[in-house]
Amino acid sequence: MQLTPETFVLVRDDALRVRQVREWSELLSPLEHRNRYEVRGTLDEPLLYANEVGTGMRRALLRSALKARRPFTLELCNPAGAVVLRLVRPFRLLLSRMRVEDREGRVLGEVRQRLRPLRRTYDVVGPQGEPLARLVGPFFRPWTFHLERKGRALAIIQKRWRGLGVELLTDADSFGVRFEPALQDPTLRLLTLAATFLVDFVHFEKRRGD
Repeated sequence: MQLTPETFVLVRDDALRVRQVREWSELLSPLEHRNRYEVRGTLDEPLLYANEVGTGMRRALLRSALKARRPFTLELCNPAGAVVLRLVRPFRLLLSRMRVEDREGRVLGEVRQRLRPLRRTYDVVGPQGEPLARLVGPFFRPWTFHLERKGRALAIIQKRWRGLGVELLTDADSFGVRFEPALQDPTLRLLTLAATFLVDFVHFEKRRGD
């Protein structure tokens, strides 16, 4: 893939922080609000802002009715507001998936949930469906997901505990994404970042809405 300045920064850093952004006013509304995130680098500088696309009462009712199962599109924009990546999750009753596109609409790959006993598992595939890696969350470590290829660790996604008051009052999530030196493929790094958002929706969004 051809790297833009924004995606170059993303694949240059070996650690990223994905933080969900919540407004206090959203806690007073019974409707499910659009999810928003910011992605920061190792120097804690803002790199991208992710926004769930779609406004209006119909969309709000759909989000509230389907909660974590809802289809969505996330646009990842640079600080100037230009779209860098687009993440599309279609509606599925079971086994979620997410398509990852660049700013021109070219498909970079997909993240596909798989049914595995005692493990939360996702396949990370390329634009033609070719297998690239597997994301695995051990059943007894609910906050952690490991990206692996042929038994080799490539990256880790970990939900961070930010304190009881923050978790209960703001209803927001924060994730750390750390890449191993062995993972130099820029496309796979971007797909790993995209998987973080799907993991949040599938495994943590429904807990917030319960």
